[in-house]
Amino acid sequence: MAGHSKWANIQHRKGRQDEKRGRIWTRIIREIMVAARQGGADLTANPRLRLAVDKAKAANMPADNIKRNIDKATGNLDGVTYEEIRYEGYGIGGAAIIVDTMTDNRVRTVADVRHAFSKYGGNMGTEGSVAFQFKHVGQLMFAPGTDEEKVMNAALEAGAEDVITDDEGGIEVLTAPADFEAVRDALQAAGLTPDMAEVTMRPENTIALEGEDAARMQKLLDMIEDLDDVQDVYHNADL
Repeated sequence: MAGHSKWANIQHRKGRQDEKRGRIWTRIIREIMVAARQGGADLTANPRLRLAVDKAKAANMPADNIKRNIDKATGNLDGVTYEEIRYEGYGIGGAAIIVDTMTDNRVRTVADVRHAFSKYGGNMGTEGSVAFQFKHVGQLMFAPGTDEEKVMNAALEAGAEDVITDDEGGIEVLTAPADFEAVRDALQAAGLTPDMAEVTMRPENTIALEGEDAARMQKLLDMIEDLDDVQDVYHNADL
């Protein structure tokens, strides 16, 4: 199945994330604590915690840090309790934005997110106002030049929902969230290591923004992503 140039968008987003790498440990620690508090400390029985620990290892977080934060979340050590809150809204040109946060002070967080939206021409929406434009999926991206047939065969055999090749030759594998780990592991066992692999909110359609509109949208996204309480930002703008 063919698709538009998603590879360029993925690389752009990854580059912006890499620029903010200093914040990554903080966000991973929050994810570990929430996942452990909700699902327990047993990695074999808690897939969300497994994914968070995988992220921590990929970010070179020491094992002691990982264990300490799991212990905090499960009551073995004193720690902060974080609450998950999702905000939705619109950016430039009506582009949809989802902001996932973890916070110990929801009054502060909503004020910060609302300020970011309003400063750069966006608008906060109500719950559910844009979420219907996204699908919760496992997503694995392979660079142009990867053997498409090999990816397709391994992915579909492991239970992937779809394999999409974009206009630049990038290959996108989509899975149900519950099947993400199995598909990722099967692809790696076949010698296929994705350039990006995550469970995400994938836009069903995109809105193309160019020139000044694209620049304003990027400023809006950067301001939201720089907020201390923000974990993830999803949008449907094609910048």
